[in-house]
Amino acid sequence: MIDHQIATLPNGIRLLYKPALNTVITHCCLIINTGSRDEDINAPGLAHFIEHVLFKGTGKRKSYQVLNRLELIGGDLNAYTTKEQTCIHASVLNEYTARAIELLADITFNASFPEQELEKEKNVIIDEIESYKDLPEELIQDEFDELLFAGHTLGNSILGTEQSVKTFQKKDVQHFIAANYLPEQIVVGVHSSLPFAKVQRIIEDHFGGISSSNKSTQRTPASGYTPQARTVTKNSHQAHALIGNRSYDLHHKLKLPMLLLNNILGGGMSAKLNLNIREKYGIAYSIESNYSPMSDCGFFSIYMGTDSEKIERCLRLVKKELRLLRETPQSAVALKQAKKRFIGQIGLSEESRLGVLIALCKNLLDHQRVDTLPEIYAKIEAITSAEMLQAANDVFDESQQSLLIYLPE
Repeated sequence: MIDHQIATLPNGIRLLYKPALNTVITHCCLIINTGSRDEDINAPGLAHFIEHVLFKGTGKRKSYQVLNRLELIGGDLNAYTTKEQTCIHASVLNEYTARAIELLADITFNASFPEQELEKEKNVIIDEIESYKDLPEELIQDEFDELLFAGHTLGNSILGTEQSVKTFQKKDVQHFIAANYLPEQIVVGVHSSLPFAKVQRIIEDHFGGISSSNKSTQRTPASGYTPQARTVTKNSHQAHALIGNRSYDLHHKLKLPMLLLNNILGGGMSAKLNLNIREKYGIAYSIESNYSPMSDCGFFSIYMGTDSEKIERCLRLVKKELRLLRETPQSAVALKQAKKRFIGQIGLSEESRLGVLIALCKNLLDHQRVDTLPEIYAKIEAITSAEMLQAANDVFDESQQSLLIYLPE
């Protein structure tokens, strides 16, 4: 059963509509297939900077008018940037759906980037960059990316650096948008109880006049990977560590087994890392795993925060868990339980309607189609123990693990 509809405008912009029942709320999102990896290697942070300054005025609105457009009717407007995508999203009462969609179109395609506002926003972002220095558990993620993707834009911080942000000019913003904000690389998502035909008319009214680009984009793949280990001192109370490796991309046949492995390790209070390290030994205040597949590569990592005298033991226990997954096939019972938990978590995530809408739009950008929940569940059920073992041996190979440790000064 199809639980969504897709329409493509003549200019290439796609609408993904997901019907909603028994709600007076409409969620909208606009996702552009561009992010920090698409920047020049010497201009880190530009994609994120643009996400900020889109809100600073358009051809027909001042900055305060953009911010008040939905706020005054109780709506919400926000945005974020990732390595590969930029997302602007809004939530409003159904009766204001057209207002929200019009605003998304206005700030995306008609932003004016006043020089004075650009300078003010530089200071805001520099303050954000500085605040990360007080959050070692966040800062270590950025520095670990540098280890995994040295010399590539994937290794740059999404926020950029104080030095790079200070150099951004209006012409840099306009050049990046012209090269990357392409209609063919944009999906507009709407989750609403309004009829599809009405939503489609609204989208055509506000996005139909955008000219198609007839441009093509091609990302530079990350070069060869060499595992690295680094220990640095930080002004912090705890020790922090990240261990990990490059992993499968979005299109790899073992992506789904890898997602299930990640869930077995870090997917909740009953996951292996939490039970076998935090609960059993009480030596990690925080421990979690992450697998992030991207268009042509991916990475897997395990983060832990603990006392400095316990960090080595914590790492040994983590490596033990990874070794067991490499050497021991999943039993039929364990695999069935892991699948059941993963499917249940995916089902519960449907309650986050905006989150689901954004995920569907990302899937459309990445795969040119969207799987229904039954299709996703069927793919999970089809995962074999042999696939899990292969993924574990590929990604958890100890000789290919990079390691970054922050120790208190």
